[in-house]
Amino acid sequence: MADGRDLFYFDDADTTLGPDRAVDARELDPRPATATMRQDVLTGEWVSIAAARQNRVFLPSADADPLSPQTSTNPSEVPSMYDVVVFENKSPSFGPLLEDENAPPSLDALSEVGVGRTFTSVGRCEVVCFSPDHEGALGNMGTSRMRTVIEAWADRTAHLSTLPGIHHVFPFENRGEEIGVTLHHPHGQIYAYPYIPPRTQQLIASARKVDGLFEQILESERTGSRVIYAGEHWTAYVPFAARWPLEVHMLPHRHIADISETTDDERAELAIVYPRLLRTFDLLYPTPTPYIAAWHQAPVHVARDIIRLNFRLTSPRRAETKLKFLAGSETAMGAFIGDVVPEVQAEFIRDHFSRA
Repeated sequence: MADGRDLFYFDDADTTLGPDRAVDARELDPRPATATMRQDVLTGEWVSIAAARQNRVFLPSADADPLSPQTSTNPSEVPSMYDVVVFENKSPSFGPLLEDENAPPSLDALSEVGVGRTFTSVGRCEVVCFSPDHEGALGNMGTSRMRTVIEAWADRTAHLSTLPGIHHVFPFENRGEEIGVTLHHPHGQIYAYPYIPPRTQQLIASARKVDGLFEQILESERTGSRVIYAGEHWTAYVPFAARWPLEVHMLPHRHIADISETTDDERAELAIVYPRLLRTFDLLYPTPTPYIAAWHQAPVHVARDIIRLNFRLTSPRRAETKLKFLAGSETAMGAFIGDVVPEVQAEFIRDHFSRA
């Protein structure tokens, strides 16, 4: 890109696009300085203070969409027409520096706790555009496009895991203004963190307490009443202790640390069931359902033998016109209160999955 950011095109297997790509000829300001992480001494967790994000585009019209291909009137982020494209975020929470004299020196250093501790927020944040169109939904784009997105996730996970200072790679999609999206254009993101995020740390702690944690979960769910889909390589289900009104998890049937380790057959099945799950959420009510689609992967350097790749699709929508808000108990104490019975929601979701 014109300011030195990396950009990657991923073509559908049945693409109609040619091989040539245009040069990004824009004149751009220098990239923002890398943010700084501050430690919350009360929890030991790290918070990236990324002030440059305040200036990012907010819900632009189609003719000013920064994720659409460039035109003579729209100097967007992507120079050429594309199927799927991945590029470094212009206003990242982590990066653009990968190395710095004040970068975290080790995971052990990150686990120490003290007042006023800071590190440079090294890392990388990437945007994944699912389509060149201003509007649309990944669940409706077809198996070929979904497979291209899966290949992009796998490729970027593998590459980001090799970069210095990266300890965890997280592909995800936020969909819907209720979730907080600032662009309607169908897209997701990939965060490459310089630490292991709190949720993954908690997962590691549980996996070290319960032998064969994911094998036990899979066995329990596949014989229970909350299964949404049971295929050859993947099983999707409403979890036993669901936090959200709408929550579906999906596990592969063998141990896989991250999506780059999936086989061709596993990706082929995933390209069918993944968009079907997204379509299911949109069938539940008359209007599209906001959601967070998150790939929980093993850390880059530790616990890869005990943490299995798992997918979680969640939504705060608890009725047609009602959302679950994280209020006192959830936000202040981290103690979730379930609004619906998981078994009841599983039946509700499963009925619509059969029609998706």
